[in-house]
Amino acid sequence: MKTFSLRKEDVTHRWFLVDATGQPLGRLASQVAQILRGKHKPTFTPHLNGGDCVVIVNAAKVKLTGRKLEQKRYFRHTGYMGHERFTPLKNMMAKHPERVIERAVWGMLPKTTLSRQKVKQMLKVYGGPDHPHAAQQPQPLGAAAGAAGAAGAAGAAGAAR
Repeated sequence: MKTFSLRKEDVTHRWFLVDATGQPLGRLASQVAQILRGKHKPTFTPHLNGGDCVVIVNAAKVKLTGRKLEQKRYFRHTGYMGHERFTPLKNMMAKHPERVIERAVWGMLPKTTLSRQKVKQMLKVYGGPDHPHAAQQPQPLGAAAGAAGAAGAAGAAGAAR
């Protein structure tokens, strides 16, 4: 039996829609990172971009637990010695709530050129409820991922018999 390896010609990208209202930031980011990487598919191939596109709406309404809103800070460096800049999460949520989710998803992906491509091209985050991707007909993630996970588990159980 040969090991299956997905080819670039056989990749199909689906579109998913996620409503971030009331969802914990870390759990949302880890679920989206798996979808972007393609690990939810039985045809997962690590060296190929086989993941799906994700549109996240209502990023400003994501839930943060504990005192993260007051304590969490984002780090960046200007390039000059001693010029470290820290941005509090509270300010980031007020000005650019989509960047909070993008940074969380980025932290859960491997730091390769393939992952950089995925984050920039396949993840679309919007602070409000509207998005310009209606033509792609994105499916709600909860129902589609649950069905795919159940089908994958049933297939694995059948193969184990």
